[in-house]
Amino acid sequence: MNPTTIDWTAATVFIFFFLLVTVLGFTAARWKAGDLGLLHEWGLGGRRFGTVITWFLIGGDFYTAYTVIAVPALVYSVGAYGFFALPYTIIVYPLFFAVMPRIWKICHENNYLTAADFVQGHYASKSLALAVAITGILATMPYVALQLIGIQVVIAGLGFGGVAFPGFHQLTSYFPWLDPILRDLPLILAFLILAFYTYTSGLRAPAMIAFVKDIMIYIVVIAAVAIIPLYLDGYGAVFRAANEALQAKGGSAGLTLKPAQMLPFASLAFGSALAAFMYPHTVTGVLSASSADTVRKNAIFLPIYTVLLGLIALLGYMAIAAGIRLNKPTEVVPALFIRIFPAWFVGFSFAAIAIGALVPAAVMSIGAANLFTRNIWKAFIDPGLNTARESAIAKIVSLAVKLGALIFIVFLPTQYAIDLQLLGGVWILQTFPAIVFGSLRTSLGARGLLAGWIVGMTVGTWMAETMQLKPVFPVRFGGQTLTIYIGLIALGANIVISLISSAVLSACKSRIR
Repeated sequence: MNPTTIDWTAATVFIFFFLLVTVLGFTAARWKAGDLGLLHEWGLGGRRFGTVITWFLIGGDFYTAYTVIAVPALVYSVGAYGFFALPYTIIVYPLFFAVMPRIWKICHENNYLTAADFVQGHYASKSLALAVAITGILATMPYVALQLIGIQVVIAGLGFGGVAFPGFHQLTSYFPWLDPILRDLPLILAFLILAFYTYTSGLRAPAMIAFVKDIMIYIVVIAAVAIIPLYLDGYGAVFRAANEALQAKGGSAGLTLKPAQMLPFASLAFGSALAAFMYPHTVTGVLSASSADTVRKNAIFLPIYTVLLGLIALLGYMAIAAGIRLNKPTEVVPALFIRIFPAWFVGFSFAAIAIGALVPAAVMSIGAANLFTRNIWKAFIDPGLNTARESAIAKIVSLAVKLGALIFIVFLPTQYAIDLQLLGGVWILQTFPAIVFGSLRTSLGARGLLAGWIVGMTVGTWMAETMQLKPVFPVRFGGQTLTIYIGLIALGANIVISLISSAVLSACKSRIR
């Protein structure tokens, strides 16, 4: 199979499964039927998802199409350092178990639909809630764009990426801006479909599609880790080939972590775990659960996905052993599947990856829309907004979020989306004190937390810019240089300022009294 020409066997299988989930997306509106004119029905599925549905939905949020593409690509490029995603997804669940059931309970009792609703209700501060909402939206936008990259990569692998559209050459010579649109036409069509069934069915659509997506991904990964090593003389040969290739690269690449990588690896894993359940799409998945007990059960069973992630990461080593040589590491997984598997299974695998983008992209756009509608539009522009208009605005904003991500990918280099997503992780971590400390009923005040948020956002953005958007920063301490995840450093500054500011403001308030 040649990725520069269309293989119609693979393309037919791909299109079949894509159309299948499209039908599911539109019919999901009738599933667990409710009044989709109400925001909690459209944006949270009526808060009626049980343990199994929530497991698939939150799993679809955490383990996205870009994960399937990016984690093996990072392992392919640098080796062991790319496995930081494994401890991160192990650390996250005890934290999830400790915090999220309590947040669900408070939100359910007070009819909160977003994390910013929770913050505003607990601290009685529209400003702090606005900060949380803006941060969530900013952090989510590039994340949606990354799902597009996952689809873009597999569509190009099928041969559609370089398709010439007869008769349009003359047109694009007069209108150059049409060239990227025609080049990415299959991607645009895929996300138009996503946009419309999300608009129609709300959170029910990704919840239903998540079943199909996860079953397909499990089939693909199990087949890959069982069959590909047989073509490469076993796992021993895979690791030997990967070790030799990574040693030849030199630098930080290697089959095992180097001593200097231990601290950045650990801090990146821990910081990512703290950030993971602050994202609007994760909060949306949690708040759609039917009970706090459902959330607890998911914290127990979601680590099953971590096993899957470890197997996915191994594809990076398999690609090295298979002799895959590419300038763009994100194309590694499609290239490996094209080399090893028959065309029909390539189509099935690529469909699984593309469908794996639809679930998180839909939930992300819904989460961002909920934030904008509840905590920006209703809070500051139209306080008298009724329930019907609230839902209508959220639907329109969800379309705008997806359209913005699509324009970003079609007209700008994909590296921008990757860089902004790394920055988004630093930003979303700065909402941790307001949300988590609020759930623990600490004595921190709204103005102190807002001051901490401003400092954390400023410090994190400055450090990321200084490091040219690399995720770690060297800190001199006790005569040593410690390389630490920027998000954690910024969070530390955030917490210190929040504590000091809250204490000072509380003391001043007491003195005035």
